[in-house]
Amino acid sequence: MSWLPHDFVHPTHVPVPGTALHLRPIREADTAIDYPAVMGSRERLWEIFGPAWGWPAETMTYEADRVDLLRHEKEIAAHQSFNYALLNAEETALLGCVYIDPPERTGADAEISWWVVDDLAGGVEEQTLDALVPEWIATAWPFQRPRYLGRDISWQDWLKLPEIP
Repeated sequence: MSWLPHDFVHPTHVPVPGTALHLRPIREADTAIDYPAVMGSRERLWEIFGPAWGWPAETMTYEADRVDLLRHEKEIAAHQSFNYALLNAEETALLGCVYIDPPERTGADAEISWWVVDDLAGGVEEQTLDALVPEWIATAWPFQRPRYLGRDISWQDWLKLPEIP
């Protein structure tokens, strides 16, 4: 049984209110704007995601990022998991990502996390995204018990939860 209803249609464009930004499913073709965004914020992203995901590695190459984005694109097409890029209006800059994944740990029906580039950290755009994501998940996705990693549960506490067999 899939973690999503068979007839679920995932959103393909989500405006971020009050900004010129939007979310859309990430693609392999976004590597040229994803790689500098990730590596330009790598130290802070490692503090957030490193212990749980081992990402982003200090030695991550452009090619490794391209392969990772291709995997995400295929997972989105198969409704296995979702990675949404946070983009400017022209889609010339990737400014963060939102991950919507099936649960790896007990107690939730989806696990959601997100980040913004260092330049937006703590700013209005991040605060707006922080408000948008839970509302968007509640209204556009079919989850009953979403878990917001690093938000409603710390990454350390999440790692302590039993894994789903």
